[in-house]
Amino acid sequence: MIIIGNTRISDDYFILECKDSQPLPCIKPGQFAHLKVESNPSVFLRRPFSIHDCNYEKNTISFLIKIVGNGSATLSQLRENEVVSIVYPLGNGFSDEAAAEGKSLLIGGGVGIAPIFFLAKELKQNKFDYDVLLGGKKVSDLLCYNQLKQFCSVFCTTEDGSEGTRGFVTDHEIMRNISRYDRIFCCGPTPMMKAVGKKACDNGIFCEVSLENKMACGFGVCLCCVTPTNEGNRCICTDGPVFNINELKW
Repeated sequence: MIIIGNTRISDDYFILECKDSQPLPCIKPGQFAHLKVESNPSVFLRRPFSIHDCNYEKNTISFLIKIVGNGSATLSQLRENEVVSIVYPLGNGFSDEAAAEGKSLLIGGGVGIAPIFFLAKELKQNKFDYDVLLGGKKVSDLLCYNQLKQFCSVFCTTEDGSEGTRGFVTDHEIMRNISRYDRIFCCGPTPMMKAVGKKACDNGIFCEVSLENKMACGFGVCLCCVTPTNEGNRCICTDGPVFNINELKW
């Protein structure tokens, strides 16, 4: 795919926009892609990233990426018109329960906001009812906050109190009135997802979470990304990354 945009949105995050020469396949929020880091000989494996957005008319997909190592740092230096090898879409996205009647709560923390943003746009286009709750250590971690506010109700928390409610997403008043939601979709740090999942279970609310793990192959062969479930160990790359919390041994 051809790079058509590489935008730094903070010191730690950037958005990589790519254009395919062929029509995009159907992509569901929650699915991911494997990007090859070709210009750095020290990086041998592809890197998995959630698909942050897609535009079927323009044949483009975008990735919201946090710089955490050599692979992501190298990708952050890609320029327009350079070529990147991408395998996509991989895994299973959020279920069709997102399109059911009632009201949904979408929760994203840090770079976990990537698939939540994609899901929020899809629900908005189809006129479904939902709210978004974002969490981060500081205001600069509230990725896509301003963009989301343009088309849906957005609430937020920051650990340092620089924006919204001070604390974690579970400290927000929305979580004290969670019974008004029919379902929850969540992606972010594992402790956050576990806390949200417990809250959902305690209130009998349908909840799906998008997991992250180290991956080598992306299609279930290497078994690097297994996670324990009530049906045994399952690969996040092929059986997930989205799981119903009732499936997980949390």
